[in-house]
Amino acid sequence: MRITLAAVGRAKAGPARELYRDFAARLNTQGNRGPLGPLTLKEVEERRPLAPAELKRREGELLLAAIPPGARLIALDMRGKSLSSEDFAALLSRWRDEGAGGLAFAIGGAEGLDETVCAAAALTLSLGTMTWPHMLVRVMLAEQVYRAQTILTGHPYHRA
Repeated sequence: MRITLAAVGRAKAGPARELYRDFAARLNTQGNRGPLGPLTLKEVEERRPLAPAELKRREGELLLAAIPPGARLIALDMRGKSLSSEDFAALLSRWRDEGAGGLAFAIGGAEGLDETVCAAAALTLSLGTMTWPHMLVRVMLAEQVYRAQTILTGHPYHRA
């Protein structure tokens, strides 16, 4: 199962980008052996200066266009559902077993996700009620997908 992370903005060189790459590499190396597939990052960006509401709408369009056909969409939003790592792993496993054509996670920009993205999502997921920098959300999500894979394979990385 292919996993796409669609995110607003371009990651600049630095620790957050390197941490994301580390977890993505772990998944991509183990993807053929593990229960979850490789993780691909699709960055989208609107470069024209727009009013906040218009920018949010346009970013939503770009995110939805970045979602592969047939992929089950998960929108990241602090108002979404919180899951434990174990429940997250079980959900990904269930969707894989149901034949999901892939998974796609959407991370909005500074204005948040447009409602059209949340409406199209099979799940709106929260990583907590605190506000996180968008580049760190990428890292946290990649780590949780990797953790889900280790939970599903019984790897000792995850310790409850």
